[in-house]
This record gives sequence, structure tokens and C-alpha cells, in this order.
Amino acid sequence: MALFDLPLDELREYRSESTEPEDFDAFWSKTLQEAREHDLDARFEPVDAGLATVRVYDVTFAGFGGHPVKGWLLLPAGAEEPLPVVVEFVGYGGGRGLPHEHLLWASTGRAHFVMDTRGQGSAWGGGGGTADPVGGAPAYPGFMTRGIDAPENYYYRRVFTDAVRAVEAARSHPLTDAARTVALGSSQGGGITLAVGGLVPDLVAVAPNVPFLCDYPRATTLTDRHPYREIALYLKTHRGRFDDVLRTLSYFDGVHFASRGRTPALFSTALEDQTCPPSTVFAAFNAWAHDDKAIEVYDFNDHEGGGPFHQAEQMRWLRSHA
Repeated sequence: MALFDLPLDELREYRSESTEPEDFDAFWSKTLQEAREHDLDARFEPVDAGLATVRVYDVTFAGFGGHPVKGWLLLPAGAEEPLPVVVEFVGYGGGRGLPHEHLLWASTGRAHFVMDTRGQGSAWGGGGGTADPVGGAPAYPGFMTRGIDAPENYYYRRVFTDAVRAVEAARSHPLTDAARTVALGSSQGGGITLAVGGLVPDLVAVAPNVPFLCDYPRATTLTDRHPYREIALYLKTHRGRFDDVLRTLSYFDGVHFASRGRTPALFSTALEDQTCPPSTVFAAFNAWAHDDKAIEVYDFNDHEGGGPFHQAEQMRWLRSHA
């Protein structure tokens, strides 16, 4: 499909109709407070990954509920002083993979922390190793409707909490400079980045690339591509529950995290992207609260967005921030 969403001039003015819950901040404050009652217990075990230019650490830290979450920390081999740190979140279905899949950011002279996504890591890449020990109500296969019966039970409550704790774990290593922390990711990783950008007030930059998990009222009725399609298929069986589902999802909408963004941001979108439609990305971008923000638009691309061209843009842009 070619261009299917709003014209670009309308996208630049588009605002989401997602309704922010009155207790949004209280919900997340309580969630993170409960998570921090567990010792972070960040452990960094050296790994011989066969890489000469990068040092690799196998990371375990306590995420939501104190559950163990895995990650990688990669450092330039000669690092002796604290470095800016890039915390990366991965796309839907993927896991932290293998260390040699993550060489870019350490090659720029930064520390690079990659968070595994609980319960995922079985659809592409080198896999993952973090379980999700929490059960839930009936759900459509995938992750989008797990625990969708209530915000307290929803799957992404656990993932977003893990992500905030991942930033804390990354900052706890002696060779990372907590004052120069960047969050970034693509697709689901971009959506997680938006959540972290709204929940962690002192990042120096965020870079959500073709972000997922934004503007649910529009996304669920505009595209029939997965993963958003999981929600529609759930509602196909659970008839008449759309308002209830939107209420749960409103606590996890990137648009509402964006309105709390306090740091420079570089977004990207692709105008043929049916997985994360451009209007849903612009909904978050237009809501981003910090004045220093930019969005790269890839006119004739689908969910791959700018690919390596956008990575080059991220590298250029980050030179001014970390």
C-alpha cells in the first residue's frame, strides 16, 4: 500500500483523541514506588563474546515485582572513565539477542545497555532469556491484550517498569555517566522509549524510532496489521468492551508519556508504515512537551523507516547531547 494515512501537512497538526486518565501520574508513581521496594540488585558478569573492540557484561537486575530481567552492557574495550550511556529497548517479539548484534553504540565511544523484554525473544533475532512470571485474564495470542482487563494487570505495566529499572541499572555501573543517559529504540522499543522519557525526568535525550504503542483509539481502528490487530481480534470475541479496553490502554499510551517529556527528542516515521501508522507517531511527536524536538519523515518507506540512514541521523544528532 502506498500513502494511506493523513497528508503530511495534516499530520503535522494532528492531535490524538486518547483520553488521559485523571490518575495517570498517581498510577505510575505508585507502580514505580512498589518496584523500588525491591533491591535493584544489578549484577554485571563479564562475558567472552569473542569481540576484540568491545567488552561485554551479562546483566541481571530486578524489574517489576522484583522479577529478574536480563540485559547486555557493552563498553569500548579501552574504557577507563565513565561514558555516556545509551539504553536501548527492542522491537516486538525480539529479545536482547547476542552481543555481536549490538556493536553500533559502543563503536561510537558510548556505553550501550540493551534490555531484554520479558516474555518475548522468540520471534526474531538471537532470542531472549527473561520470563514473565505474571499470569493474566484471557488474551489474544501475542502481548497486546495480556491483562487488558485492568491497568493494574496489563502486560506493559510490567515492561515499562522494567524499562525504568533498566535505566537505573545502567546508571549503576561505574563506567557509565548517569548525567549523560540516552534512551532509544525502534517500534515497540520506540514506544518503551516514550514511556521512559515520560517517567525518567533527567535523561539528556530520547530517540523513539517509528514508535509503537501510541494513540490507541486511532491505531486500533486505522490499521489491520499486527500487533495492533491483536486488540481488534480480541474485541471481535469480547464484544462491546471497546471503551473498557481503551481505558486500560490509556495508561500506556505514548501520547500521554510524551506530554511529560522533559528532554530533547528525535522521532522518526514512515508514510507507508501500516504497522505504526504515521498519524499515531505524529500524535506522540506533537504532544512531546520539550521544545527541542525533531521528526525525520521517510516518504516511501514502510515499518523499516529510515533503516541505516536513520541510524546515521541518530549518530549525528546525539553528538550534540551525549
